[in-house]
Amino acid sequence: MKVILKRLCGLLMAATMLFGLAACGQTSQTAEQPQEPAETDQTAEAASTDETEPTDTAAGGSVLVAYFSATGNTEAAAGYIADALGADTFAITPAEPYSSDDLNWSDENSRVSREHEDPALQTVALAETTPENWEDYDTVFIGYPIWWGVAAWPVSSFVEANDFTGKTVIPFCTSSSSSLGESGTLLEQVAGTGEWLEGQRFSGGVSEETVAAWVSELDI
Repeated sequence: MKVILKRLCGLLMAATMLFGLAACGQTSQTAEQPQEPAETDQTAEAASTDETEPTDTAAGGSVLVAYFSATGNTEAAAGYIADALGADTFAITPAEPYSSDDLNWSDENSRVSREHEDPALQTVALAETTPENWEDYDTVFIGYPIWWGVAAWPVSSFVEANDFTGKTVIPFCTSSSSSLGESGTLLEQVAGTGEWLEGQRFSGGVSEETVAAWVSELDI
């Protein structure tokens, strides 16, 4: 009887050992299975950057305000337009600047009076004819004072010297009493290219609010 009990105990112990070894082998195999790598902070940041990084679509430099200003009135209006749109500016500057005496239209011997009487003198040489990166501008405002019902002639020299193909052109003027008249239309004829919109006349002391309100209506 004792012999039988010893054999049973031996068999039971052997079975227990075999079960333990099988369990260890299964645990080891499971632990060695490849795992999907956890997303690190760097990986997550890169994925977030790829999905949310904005595309720079700002106009930045696509609008230019070119102007000739004899006494500072047009320059002020041009500055208000540029501030409203974040636009670049370009001062149309005669190679031989106009002095106060030159601008005295009531003096028949003044420069502007002589130029008015002789159209051949209205071709005014400019210090610089074409703004830097001219081809990059989609919209061009052109500002000027009104001289004898038309745009001050240095502006005609600027328009004639440049190619407005593919550009939207918006004229504006300053004057004490004269209207815009046909000044914009005449400049369009000089240019021969570009899409010219109806312009705007401002008084000499126009406020920034008035100019900004006009600009907002243009939907640029």
